[in-house]
Amino acid sequence: MQNVAIGTERTASPARAGTHVAEAILLYRSDPQARIAVIRHGIPAAMISSLSGRMGMSKETLLSSLGLSRATISRKEKDAALLSKDESERVLGVETLIGMVQAMVEQSGDPAGFNAARWVSEWLTKPLPALAGETPASYMDTFEGQKLVAELLAMSQSGAYA
Repeated sequence: MQNVAIGTERTASPARAGTHVAEAILLYRSDPQARIAVIRHGIPAAMISSLSGRMGMSKETLLSSLGLSRATISRKEKDAALLSKDESERVLGVETLIGMVQAMVEQSGDPAGFNAARWVSEWLTKPLPALAGETPASYMDTFEGQKLVAELLAMSQSGAYA
């Protein structure tokens, strides 16, 4: 089983941004047992602020799309607590999507200057015909919804869905 470490820093320095990209790809490519272990352990609540910053998405918007309570997450951040299994799974779903997009770009061409986190943030807010005009963000609050969104991304790379 592959170990997956998830960063907790709140800063977005260029060096740290590269580390986040590497972590997202590692998470995406890791085996299910490794991801399950991370979810069961729980991720630091501070990761949500870091993730929203990297995505260029407001924390409110991210929490809303994940169906997470602002008050609960704020309390856990203040207490430096870990997220519950359910909360961790939702947040890691977004990280996994970012890793997936980065891997797709690396496979398809030159990733220089590409920001997968920002691209995912923008893509999540665009209504899609495949989702009956709904946004992918509106599906991110459940595991099945995240799975559907990931499948749509995979189909877009292969050209199966335009």
